[in-house]
Amino acid sequence: MKIASAIYNLAVALWTGGNAIFTLLLTPILFRTEGRDTAARIVGNLFPGYFRWGIACGLVALICRIAAAGSLRRLPLVLLIAMLAITSFQALYIEPRAAELKRQIGSFEETGREHPLRREFSRLHGISASCNLSVLAGGIILVVLP
Repeated sequence: MKIASAIYNLAVALWTGGNAIFTLLLTPILFRTEGRDTAARIVGNLFPGYFRWGIACGLVALICRIAAAGSLRRLPLVLLIAMLAITSFQALYIEPRAAELKRQIGSFEETGREHPLRREFSRLHGISASCNLSVLAGGIILVVLP
C-alpha cells in the first residue's frame, strides 16, 4: 500500500514539523518580542488548534501505518500511540486547566511568581513543555526510521 505509506510519512512530517515550528521557533519569538501577557494570550489562543492538529495527524499516521505495514513493527506503533496519548493528555487535561489558571491570574506581568496560581501554572507549563519535547523526539525518531 504505497499510498498509505506516503500519507503516513506526510502525517508524521506535518505533525513533527508543526511541533518543531511552534515549540522551537514561534513561541520563543513571541515571548521575546511581545509582553508576557500578550504572548501568553496569543499562544493560548493557538493551543486548541495546535493540539487538534497533532491529534488529527497522529490518527491519520496510526491508521496509515497499520494499513501500510506488511509486518507490524512495534517501535513505530508504540511511538505513535505514546505520542497520541501525550498530545491528547495535553489537549484534554493540561491545556484546559492552564487556560483556566490564566483566566484566574489575569496578568502574569502583575502577579508575582510566588502566587499560588502562578506556581500551579508553572507546574502545568513544565509538564506541557516536557510533553511537547517528548512528542517532538518521538516524531523525529519516526521521521528517520525506515
